[in-house]
Amino acid sequence: MSKLVNPHGSAHLKPLLLEGKEREQEIAKAKSLKKVPMTSRETSDLIMIGIGAFTPIEGFMGRDDWKGVCDDYRLVSHKGLFWPIPITLSASKAMGDSIGKGEEVALWDTETDALMGTMKVAEKYGIDKEHECKQVFRTTDSKHPCVQKVMEQAEVNLAGQVKVVSESYYPEMFKGIYQRPAEARQVFQERSWSTVAALQLRNPMHQSHAYLAWIAVEVCDGIYIHQLVGKLKEGDIPADVRVKAIQVLVDNYFRKERVVQGGYPMEMRYAGPREALLHAVFRQNYGCSHLIVGRDHAGVGDYYGPFDAQKIFHEIPRDALELKPLPLDWTFYCYKCESMASMKTCPHEDKAVIDENGQYKGGARLMLSGTMLRKLMSEGKHVPKEFSRPEVIAVLKEYYDHLEQKVEIKLHGHATGAAKK
Repeated sequence: MSKLVNPHGSAHLKPLLLEGKEREQEIAKAKSLKKVPMTSRETSDLIMIGIGAFTPIEGFMGRDDWKGVCDDYRLVSHKGLFWPIPITLSASKAMGDSIGKGEEVALWDTETDALMGTMKVAEKYGIDKEHECKQVFRTTDSKHPCVQKVMEQAEVNLAGQVKVVSESYYPEMFKGIYQRPAEARQVFQERSWSTVAALQLRNPMHQSHAYLAWIAVEVCDGIYIHQLVGKLKEGDIPADVRVKAIQVLVDNYFRKERVVQGGYPMEMRYAGPREALLHAVFRQNYGCSHLIVGRDHAGVGDYYGPFDAQKIFHEIPRDALELKPLPLDWTFYCYKCESMASMKTCPHEDKAVIDENGQYKGGARLMLSGTMLRKLMSEGKHVPKEFSRPEVIAVLKEYYDHLEQKVEIKLHGHATGAAKK
């Protein structure tokens, strides 16, 4: 009998990915159905539904669920079950008008021009996009990368139960990393783990990430380094490069029996606190008992306070999730302590000074962040050895040396240590 946490809102995972003859029949049927084009975010959400990562959701949300999730973190269709972010599918008004209630449609990925699944349309409705942005992102600023995406959605939302026939290119491109929740659970059970801490990653692991992982291993049976391999914003490091950089760190600095790596296909929303809750929901489905929540989890720019993602777990009902947050303070390298440290442990408050050649000039705390690492690498500057392991820097240097068009990386307060709690 499994010692792992239960899937969210269910005793069992609910994958909707068809296989074998059933899949072949659905693909054949889809040829005669109207094509509904999907954005990359909608496609990745469909895959998450398909593999059971969004258990117990069985399709794209209707209006009552959309409103319940936006306003109260609740799924009306599942007796008020906790859910933090709407999972919706939009279509043009013309497309919506052409589809009858109860009609089946083919769900088509516009980026790869491929059939991803089918849906029986149960509802068509409009939404207040600004309201969703205010609730989910806490802003309507179009400079927020995903506020813009929501505002650009088509006019009508389509809702209904889905059947999924494809995981796109993820299983092949990220072979050995990409995992379904059932596969991760099986690995944890084979290792007799009952407590598993998930480390959310969208950046290569620098020393702060590694430090958080090592702390988690001290209090749990193991660490699940769970990498996002879906789409990111411009300027972020591509998934294949990140996977390689993380692998060299794990190979050289982790005990093999205490770490498992995995990849998931969701697209980042950069929704800060709300996205931290979504990360918790699907990590529970993957079998994790804890989620590491550090500084500026799933944030972007200065839209959220550096620890808002920790605070929000105290604002939701105690029984909302079986998974629990593992809140960890701001971590950094301290030249006076001569080790990694955190705000809770280090008494030296002066900021370290590093010159353009990466040489230490004085002070104590060297603040580490993925944004700062990307900026140093993209500008061809030396990265202090205290910032990241040489094996990781070598992988990133190879990527940036061959990058034809470089994107300017702008630092925000949370990346430099300027922001306050």
